[in-house]
Amino acid sequence: MSKQELGVLEVTGAVIGQDAACCPGLATAPLDDERAAELAKVFKALGDPVRLRLLSMIASREGGEVCVCEMTPAFDLSQPTISHHLKLLRQAGLIDCERRGTWVYYWALPGVLDRLAAFLTTARTAEGTQA
Repeated sequence: MSKQELGVLEVTGAVIGQDAACCPGLATAPLDDERAAELAKVFKALGDPVRLRLLSMIASREGGEVCVCEMTPAFDLSQPTISHHLKLLRQAGLIDCERRGTWVYYWALPGVLDRLAAFLTTARTAEGTQA
């Protein structure tokens, strides 16, 4: 799969899931081909250490958004390379952005990380074993 194949995910649709009732987690039911392909795009975007660090910087930021000018110095990469990684996170439906003058500000999309976490969560019984 090329980088150009990373499409924008429908955050509120069946890709990541609106709630547990409509879209069961990984350990609840097998994925169909379409959902597996869409989730693979998200995990591919998260599979790069730079993108994972960028998402972490954005999601953990107090106030909810961060300027690209504040993220670039944290890496030994050029600004265009950082922008490319941010573009891939946007295409995967994990973050969004807005240009304000010269700079671009990024934020994590509400609920996306929670839905990913819920998808990966395994139900546990009272005894601590998997349900």
